[in-house]
Amino acid sequence: MSDKLPLHKPQVLSRQSVARSRLFHIESLELRFANGAERTFERLTGSDQGAVMIIAMPDPEHVLLIREYAAGFEDYVLTLPKGLVDPGEDIITAANRELMEECGFGARRIEPLVELSLAPNYMRHRMQVLLATELYPKRLPGDEPEPLVVETHALEELPALLLRDDFHEARAIAALYIARDTLRQRRYDEPRLGW
Repeated sequence: MSDKLPLHKPQVLSRQSVARSRLFHIESLELRFANGAERTFERLTGSDQGAVMIIAMPDPEHVLLIREYAAGFEDYVLTLPKGLVDPGEDIITAANRELMEECGFGARRIEPLVELSLAPNYMRHRMQVLLATELYPKRLPGDEPEPLVVETHALEELPALLLRDDFHEARAIAALYIARDTLRQRRYDEPRLGW
């Protein structure tokens, strides 16, 4: 039995659009909490279609990472392929399309692993992380301004990746650790299950 009181969502008193650009929409929320306290919160609203991040494995030990320009840091970063889900797409279709656009591979097998958020106090953004295996060469034109550099790294060498100055995106780091641990557990379970 928990001695904590149940949480009640605050009442939204008003909602106002503060700013809008091609990519971002900032919204101001006036909230009243259950204890009567009132506060103004600002947030970035996200795409209602969502987004995908792909852990593409050309073999059971390696993962594909991309090097792309990150305007927020004004530098190139190493990360996982990712992108928005287009209207009418499901997450599997979106992941395969993004993989073809950014890495030049399709996947015969794609499975959802986890859903991640980033700074949920300030952004309404969810990222579906998917594991892509059984890769085959296939390139689709993407919206990147320049060709992306695709690198192959050992999934078991995540600590070494973390020492690099160009690998620091929290969602990519979390996704890789989740994938690594999921795959380790599967390898452990398979002999016990007789597969």
